[in-house]
Formats: sequence, structure tokens, C-alpha cells
Amino acid sequence: MHYEEINMDETHIRLKTDLVKHNLKNYIHSIRSDLKNYITINRDFLLSIEPLKLDAESLPLIIKTMHESSLIADVGPMACVAGTISELSLNYLMQNNSKNSIIENGGDIALINDKTTICGIYSNNKVLGNEIAFQIKPQKDSLGICTSSGKIGHSISFGSSDSVTVIGKSAATADGLATRIANDVVGETSEDKVSNALETSENFKEYFKGALIISQDHIGTIGKLPKIVETDEFHIGKPF
Repeated sequence: MHYEEINMDETHIRLKTDLVKHNLKNYIHSIRSDLKNYITINRDFLLSIEPLKLDAESLPLIIKTMHESSLIADVGPMACVAGTISELSLNYLMQNNSKNSIIENGGDIALINDKTTICGIYSNNKVLGNEIAFQIKPQKDSLGICTSSGKIGHSISFGSSDSVTVIGKSAATADGLATRIANDVVGETSEDKVSNALETSENFKEYFKGALIISQDHIGTIGKLPKIVETDEFHIGKPF
């Protein structure tokens, strides 16, 4: 497996792949150019916190993927950008015959794995710390694992979760759903916050496999999640 970091403006990719030569950096530059060019003619795509009405058939792939995911998750299209870049990058590697690749982009992961993989859960929770992880069994299909937080990172969240992690087939959709569910981690107590977020999750459960919600001293789950295991403490920026 080969480890590489790809940094391009707001995009910060950590990549582990079984491909020696892949030219992924050029592919990411290409889809990011499509995104920037589209934003110059439609600023609402950058600024809206709600889904937009667009003619999806005429859109570049990155814009179409973000748009369709935002419609599912009921969020603005930029809430899906990191997961979309991860997903499209993984698809590119799979088209080049990768069987084992992990792409992490600001906490939003797309992966395919032919070996058991450990995926850390970064929440900075005072009880759990950063010492738990998902144990992902080998699989032939791609998987998206995306996290939103009301306390960590630069993304907009209207809730106060330590972390909301959504797992699904599409990283783009999981990214949007993590934001949407995290927005409803609100209430007077941490129990209320998790309960309200789980109620929101019920409205979207056809679009994901499972979700994990962490807020202070309460945890909620919905759907089917991978096995959760203890790990050494996870640090952002540490090679995986």
C-alpha cells in the first residue's frame, strides 16, 4: 500500500492505495476546476444552505453529484463537496483497477478494501476520547464514511454534536446527511440532543446504512454499523 497526501487549496486528501501510478492529483485538479468554473456563473451554488433547482443533465459530474446529494440530504450543495471529491476520486481509482484504496478528505472518507480496515472516529468526546474506531470488513463495493461536528472543523453546523458519522454507499450523500443530522443535535440536555438527531435520522434512513451520534455523555445509533473497537488514540494529520 502506498501513502500520499494531496493538498490543493481547500482540498486536503490523505490517500492510501494499492496503485503505484494513478495520477489522482491531476484528476482532482480537473474536477475542482469544474467546480470553480461553475461557481463563477452560479454563486448560489457556493452560498446556498438549501438545495437548489438545477437541470442536472447539463451539469459537470462534480456539480451533478453534489446537487443530487444535496437534494437527498436537504442541505446546500457545498455541504456535500468534501464527500463528493472523495467519492469521485475513489471511483477514478476503481476504474484503474484498485481493489484497496482509502481516501480521506477533511474527515470524509470513501474506501474500498479487500482487507479488514480500521477507521478511527474523531469526536474529542470527554468520555470516549479518540480511542474508538469502526472495524470495516473486506468488501467488493465502495463505502462512504462521513463525519460532521458542531465543535470541530470549519464546516457550518447549526447543532452542537461532538460528532455525527454517517455510513453509506455514497460518500457524497453521507457527507450531506452527516451535516443534516448534525444540524438537529439540539436540545436542553445531551439526551435531548441525541434524541432529536435520531428522530431526524429516521427521515433519511433509506439513504444510509448506519449513523453514530455522539454528544457529551450520550451516544445514539441507527441502522447497521460496523463493529466498534478500541484503538490507540487517533490524531488528526497522523498517516493511517
